[in-house]
Amino acid sequence: MRAQGRIGARAQPSRIYLGTRRGARHRGHPPNPRNCRHQLDWGGKLTASMRICKIWDSEYPWDVRVEKVARSLTDAGHKVHLVARNRDWRRERESLAEAEIHRLKPWRMVGKRLDTATMFPAFFNPRWISAVMRTARANKVQMLLVRDLPLAPTAIWAARRLHVPVVLDMAENYPAMMRGLWDAGVQRRTDFLVRNPRAAAAVERWVLERVDHVLVVVDESRERLQQLGVPAERMTVVSNTPSISRLREVSPKLHNDGDQLELIYLGLLEAPRGIGVLIDAVAMARRAGVRARLTVLGDGRERRNFEERARRLGLDEETIRFRGRVPYSDALQLLQTADVGVVPHTANESWNTTVPNKLFDYMAAGLAVLTSSAKPAARIVRETGAGVVFQDGAVADCAAAIGSLSRSAFRAGCGANGRHAVLSRFHWERDASEMLGALDRVVAGSSRI
Repeated sequence: MRAQGRIGARAQPSRIYLGTRRGARHRGHPPNPRNCRHQLDWGGKLTASMRICKIWDSEYPWDVRVEKVARSLTDAGHKVHLVARNRDWRRERESLAEAEIHRLKPWRMVGKRLDTATMFPAFFNPRWISAVMRTARANKVQMLLVRDLPLAPTAIWAARRLHVPVVLDMAENYPAMMRGLWDAGVQRRTDFLVRNPRAAAAVERWVLERVDHVLVVVDESRERLQQLGVPAERMTVVSNTPSISRLREVSPKLHNDGDQLELIYLGLLEAPRGIGVLIDAVAMARRAGVRARLTVLGDGRERRNFEERARRLGLDEETIRFRGRVPYSDALQLLQTADVGVVPHTANESWNTTVPNKLFDYMAAGLAVLTSSAKPAARIVRETGAGVVFQDGAVADCAAAIGSLSRSAFRAGCGANGRHAVLSRFHWERDASEMLGALDRVVAGSSRI
C-alpha cells in the first residue's frame, strides 16, 4: 500500500505541483507549470480554489449525493466539472448551479441500443476514458473525484497521465452489492461478465492500492477497508446525511392516534433490500389487529414480484400502495404523510458496510424508524433512540416491531430523538466540512516532491 505524502511546514508559502508522488518519482515527470496555481499556507491548507473533475457513472441530473458533493465544493469556491452518462441523448454541456456538466457524446449513427451498450461504465471503457481525459485537459483540472468502483480504474489511468491526485467516493461496497444480487438469484445474463462479484473484488483491491484517498459513508465501511490494508489516514467518513436546513423547511411530524399506522419505504425495489420481509410483516401485523398500511416509493427490477406477493397475501392497493418512482422533493413531502419510515435491508455484507440516505431522511422528518439489524442503520437507531430494530429476515419480529410502533407517544419520542440527532450530529454541514478538509490534505500531501 502507498503511504500518503507527509505535509511539512515551510517558512513561507511555496508553489506546489498538483501531481502524485508516485507519478513524479517513479516516472520522472517534472512539475507541470499549468497546474501550479495554488499556494499553501502555514497549516498546509489550500488558500485558493481548485478545478475538480467529478466522475459519475449514471445520468445527471440526478443523484442526491452527487449534488450535495458538487454543491459543497462549488460553495467552497472550487470549480466542478462533472462527467456523466448520457443514455437519454441530452445536450453534451449544461451549466448548473452545482457544476458544469459534461455528458458523453451520443453515437447517434449506431442507434440508441448500441450507443447505450457501449456507454456502460465498465472498469476500462474507451468512451469514458476519452470523455474524462478530454474534460480534464480542456479545463486543466487539478483533482479527479470518482464516485464508486466501476469507473475508478478509468480515473486512476487518467490521473496518472494528468499527474493529478485521484479520490474515490465509495458510497457502496460494490463487490458485496453484486454478491447480494447473485445470492438473491436476480442477476441478469450480462451480469456474469460485467457485474461479477469476484472480478469486482479483485478490481477493488487494485484500486485501493492506487487512489490517493477514499471517502466512505459509515464507520463500518472504514473498518472493512482497514482490514484490507488501507491506512486510516487515507480514509474519511463523509456520510449520506441531509442538510440542517431540512429541519427548518419541514415541521416535525405530529404523532397522533389514528385509524391507520402509516408506514413508508423509500428506495429501490430489490430482494436484498428486504421488501419481501416487510410485505409479509405488514400482513402478519394486520392479522394481529394492527391497522398498518404501507406506501412504497421507488421502482426496481422486482417491483412486479412484490406487487404479486402483496396480492397473494390479500393486501389490496389501499393497504400496500406502490407509487413508483417520484421526484426526490416530492418523496420528502410524502414522508410527512407517514408515521414510520422503514429500512428493511438484508443484513448482508453490503448493507453491513453502508448506510442509506433514507435513514437520515426519516429522522429529519421526525418519523419513527423501523430498521433491520443491518449494522450501520441498527447502530445509529439504537444510539440515537430514533426507533426500533428487528432481526433481519425475521417476519414475526418485524411484525411485532410494527405493533410496538402503533403507540403514538412512543413514536413521538423516537421522532424527536431522530430530529435531535440530525441537528446535533448527522447533518451534511458536518460531513461537507470533513470532505473539504480531506481534499485539502490530499492535494497538500501529493504535491510535495
